Amino acid sequence: MRAQDTTRPPAVAGFFYPADPVELAGTIDRLLASTDSDEEEIDPVLLRGLIVPHAGYVYSGQVAAHGYRLLARLAVQRPPRRIAVLGPTHRVAISGLALPATCRYATPLGVCPVDASGLDGLAQVSVHAATHAEEHSLEVQIPFIQRILGDVPITPLAVGLAEPGSVAQVIEKLAADPDTFIVISSDLSHYHAHDQARRLDDRTISRILDRQDTISADRACGAYPLNGMLHAARQLGWLTHILARATSADTAGDPSRVVGYASLALTTEASS
Repeated sequence: MRAQDTTRPPAVAGFFYPADPVELAGTIDRLLASTDSDEEEIDPVLLRGLIVPHAGYVYSGQVAAHGYRLLARLAVQRPPRRIAVLGPTHRVAISGLALPATCRYATPLGVCPVDASGLDGLAQVSVHAATHAEEHSLEVQIPFIQRILGDVPITPLAVGLAEPGSVAQVIEKLAADPDTFIVISSDLSHYHAHDQARRLDDRTISRILDRQDTISADRACGAYPLNGMLHAARQLGWLTHILARATSADTAGDPSRVVGYASLALTTEASS
């Protein structure tokens, strides 16, 4: 899988998050600083991955920050060498998983090299430029990662129609490198009234904590990467831990039509 010597430019800067680098860095710093201490119970050395939302920062940034603060604690002790980010496709549908056609990935905070090592020979992984061109589910995670780790190599994978076992095979190949950290980008329910969304999301979060890999796309928009991660978690013996949850009505949205968000950690064993 060969990438072109080009850079994927930011597509949603100024819409999902600030386009000005100083404002963006300050926004992320404030979000990270304002999280509470719930995740302090998790030993960051055991951390192997996160499940975080991907809406505009005004809506879901606070929930995502709970996960990324835990990554920041890991980075102090053992910074990952590479971050793999798997998210759903919103604009250009695909089957399987796709890497971008570029070898670099830019945001207002810098440029991360794309690292596809370890994925050769996996038939479900291809290169597909169009599905990455305007996809926000991956892009909104990168500024958080850059603010914590700088321009670390990333493996951005857009996940389309794919069975959990197929996605899990890719995740397990990535996880075979202990210096690769995995981020799954997914929101929860969409466009229900706030109280109904909370009930639906309660059930989805419970299934994630049980590592059930049959979550439907109407309960999590990143169901395909999420189910693959939960399938892999069972195979790898990883556990899931809830860090934070909210709906868009809790932050900046209309309570009659909300989107649900949750942030969860994946660890290699139980934390105390």
